[in-house]
Amino acid sequence: MAKTLEMQFITEAGKTVRLGVDNPKEPIEPAIVKQSMEQIIAANVFFTTSGSFVSAKSARVVERNVTEYELN
Repeated sequence: MAKTLEMQFITEAGKTVRLGVDNPKEPIEPAIVKQSMEQIIAANVFFTTSGSFVSAKSARVVERNVTEYELN
């Protein structure tokens, strides 16, 4: 099962942007995720077509199961 920590930020234009981290270290602590998101915003290292990140919107862990079938 693949897990991704998905962090959502608001940009200068008010749009939502997602930033994902594959296989996050568990257990996930919401306070540390929030602090990390604030550090990402303060560092201003990401710029999108709708501007820089200005605030943290939300965070969640997304799990997915993939079943591959061999088609011969």
